[in-house]
Amino acid sequence: MIDVSRLLEVAKKAALQAGEAIMEVYTSGNFGVELKGDNLPLTLADKAAHAIIVSHLQSTGFPVLSEEGSTIPFEERKNWNYFWMVDPLDGTKEFIKRSGEFTVNIALIHNSIPVAGVIYAPVPEILYYGSSETGVYKTEKGKQIRLTFLPQKIAFEELHKKEQVTVVASVSHLNNETVTFINQFKNTRSTSMGSSFKLMLVAEGAADIYPRLAPTMEWDTAAGDALLRSLNKGTYTTDLVTPLTYNKETLLNPSFVAY
Repeated sequence: MIDVSRLLEVAKKAALQAGEAIMEVYTSGNFGVELKGDNLPLTLADKAAHAIIVSHLQSTGFPVLSEEGSTIPFEERKNWNYFWMVDPLDGTKEFIKRSGEFTVNIALIHNSIPVAGVIYAPVPEILYYGSSETGVYKTEKGKQIRLTFLPQKIAFEELHKKEQVTVVASVSHLNNETVTFINQFKNTRSTSMGSSFKLMLVAEGAADIYPRLAPTMEWDTAAGDALLRSLNKGTYTTDLVTPLTYNKETLLNPSFVAY
């Protein structure tokens, strides 16, 4: 058996130190923005955070799959039992816009399932971390709270019975399909946040549901998904029952709904 608690401590230190490096770039005003091959922006903060996180996680002996790392062939990684999935700076566009809504995401994956996660938001200095073995915690301004584990999963049908459903959605990806999905509920209240904050609003109970009917990558969701599963919530494909899986050949997520 692996010591999940010890592994989480390593991941927490990695995320916090990466956050410090990100904030150094953030406050300097020199982001060093360049475009990657997929036309997505890359900054000095992405690179610095990646290097710090990898240096910490290598000590665990598990492979690291990072958005900013070298491409690892599926033929190699398909045989991994445990590995780390990392997004050193989730929300690079939010970082460039200086919205403050960006995070560091680190997930431990076991046989395609995210089993532990760390999410750190450097600007508000909010840290989420946990697993089913340890429980899930939120630390903010020196105060730590344990997030509530659901004794029973919420059935999707139960949301239709609520007097009001709080939906968190991405403003930049609010397509017609998403609007149609939201409109199935009789009375909704909408909120929006950048990066992994949306999954954490569901984890905390500040939002009931997060539909993402637009493309994302596995490293965008893995850490948040791990925390949701550890609270007896989940992130599902659009059939609303099949959980997302990780370490696929393409690393692209299908549309999903978290609740």
